[in-house]
Amino acid sequence: MKEIIHTNAAPEAVGAYSQGASDGDVVFTAGQIPLTPDGRLLDDASIAEQTEQALDNLVAVLAEAGAEPEDVLKVTVYLDDMEDFEEMNETYAGYFEQEPPARSAVGVESLPKGAGVEIEAIAAVE
Repeated sequence: MKEIIHTNAAPEAVGAYSQGASDGDVVFTAGQIPLTPDGRLLDDASIAEQTEQALDNLVAVLAEAGAEPEDVLKVTVYLDDMEDFEEMNETYAGYFEQEPPARSAVGVESLPKGAGVEIEAIAAVE
């Protein structure tokens, strides 16, 4: 049975979607951009700071679903400039130090609200 995930520790959805959804075994997060829980967009911040905020949001959604970064199976990172890959990767690595999940990094033309990075995940829920 589908369960919608919502937490005030991450920003509200900016469209017709949920922060996450789970069937009790797996949780799928929506893509998280560098938007603070109070709605401030960090679009002028460095990619490291944008990545940190996006991952903080992701971790908050996972926590609400009963999952932790260690439970993440797959991550997809969208970058509006692949030149930012190394800077994103350095910050990202701090969130998944032990047994990192599978990951794709995709260059895109643009992201919602002019963000430089968007990150989504699939995790196992115990």
